[in-house]
Amino acid sequence: MSDGTPITPRNVHFDLSQTPVHWVPNDPFTTHFINPLHLLLPAGERWFVRIYKRILPEIEDPVLRAEVQGFVAQEAIHARVHAEVLEHFDAQGIDVGPYVEKIERFFRGLLGDEPLGQWRWMPALPLVGRQWLITRLGIIAAIEHVTCVLGRWVLEQRGLDEAGTDPVMLDLLRWHGAEEVEHRSVAHAVHRHVGGSYLGRQVHMTAFFPTFLALWTGGYRFMARADRSLEGRVPSIFEWDRAAKQGRLPSLRMLAGSLPRYAHIGYDPAHEASTEQARAYLDSSPAARAAAARA
Repeated sequence: MSDGTPITPRNVHFDLSQTPVHWVPNDPFTTHFINPLHLLLPAGERWFVRIYKRILPEIEDPVLRAEVQGFVAQEAIHARVHAEVLEHFDAQGIDVGPYVEKIERFFRGLLGDEPLGQWRWMPALPLVGRQWLITRLGIIAAIEHVTCVLGRWVLEQRGLDEAGTDPVMLDLLRWHGAEEVEHRSVAHAVHRHVGGSYLGRQVHMTAFFPTFLALWTGGYRFMARADRSLEGRVPSIFEWDRAAKQGRLPSLRMLAGSLPRYAHIGYDPAHEASTEQARAYLDSSPAARAAAARA
């Protein structure tokens, strides 16, 4: 569980009209390696909302129930903001529609109420009902562990600042990262509340983590090819290590290194990051401050 402080949705807006295609100057690799998160998140976060609305009536603990409601409200805003980034890509001449539709099919189909049932050549799997709901809650808990790790990274690292990253995009990334840290304990608590097991959590992470890496790196390749300014040149994936050493990207070693902590039988998301650090950023974020003023 969290520290009991309410999880507050912030109805932020980001004006990306002056944000360039390569919002990390002279670094299309870093730009397009982070951009797939915008492609993955709208469909994924809408899926979170659907699953949590389904389980909410079963949560009788008033503190956890309030946290779930805050989580759902935050994720709905995240989905809206990242969908607006996709519109920004379109305005810059980068058609992300084919990859976004692939992600939509992934969440509607493979992780939907009837897994694989939307493909006519595949029969619907009998993974329906209560156990499939708990399974998907476990997958969300695994996802939220990784997004917390990413959120802490973007709050702490200064490589993107030193690179001259577009301030609006950087604020967007840090606002989202801070809220991921803020609500990092909710998914784990819900999965345990509905009867999810330790073994189940490990199976879910084992399935999720390589899938996440495949979708992320696939999205990078898609973005690099769709960027006409690169004239067909796809920057090498080996540049990941270079960008990570510069503090511009999280390293694969850091992400994978968080998995043994998740596998520990006493795992507690509260130990993964600092709520105080996250809220300190949210108190200074231009977008979050503007949202508070409007409210």
